[in-house]
Amino acid sequence: MKARDDSALGGFWAQALGWAVSSEAPGVTNLEPEGFVYPDPVAVCLDLVTSPEPKTVKNRVHLDLAATSAAHQAELVARLTELGATPADVGQGDVPWTVMADPEGNEFCVLDSLYHDTGPIASVVVDCADPRAMARFWSEATDWTLHKVTDHNAVLRSAAGVGPYLQFLRVPDVKTGWNRAHLDIRPYPGDDPEAEAARLQALGATAIDVGVPWTVLADPEGNEFCLLAPA
Repeated sequence: MKARDDSALGGFWAQALGWAVSSEAPGVTNLEPEGFVYPDPVAVCLDLVTSPEPKTVKNRVHLDLAATSAAHQAELVARLTELGATPADVGQGDVPWTVMADPEGNEFCVLDSLYHDTGPIASVVVDCADPRAMARFWSEATDWTLHKVTDHNAVLRSAAGVGPYLQFLRVPDVKTGWNRAHLDIRPYPGDDPEAEAARLQALGATAIDVGVPWTVLADPEGNEFCLLAPA
């Protein structure tokens, strides 16, 4: 997730998720559960990266936070408000989840027991035009299991049946500019990064050059994602 102040925004999300904070380099704040060791599928970790680009439109990728009941949802919303989150209106209307924005305006939802046993992040949600096509690409790209697919949405989860879900939600809006939040893929230990990049491109990804030393690709709908070095 891009951030004007990675340290401050990382502090918010660390408290929101109850996770540990580390920094791999100036301008980068990493968040993961205490004791987490990749590639444990129990969590999708969060990196905050400094960027001077202003946020101008609704993010096409956002987090859903988990609650176990309506009462827990209300308690979580109150705690997040104390941490600096604010209510957000993205045209959601009357829905059972609460839409909020973090201190830099990144939208996220607080769910009411929609998913169970996911950890603090219930799902990562990606806006798209074609959930079926996105599900085909991302299920192959991540080795995750497809749980549901319709013309409206698609839901994936780790084949181990733990951790958050990955959801592709059909929206009428078109993608404009770089995504402020995006997915990273990390090969399994021992995998060949060049072979992994070739595999992803064979699935439908395209290589893009943004002037960084690691591999950046785009999925079939143009959403940027990074291919990291194996752990």
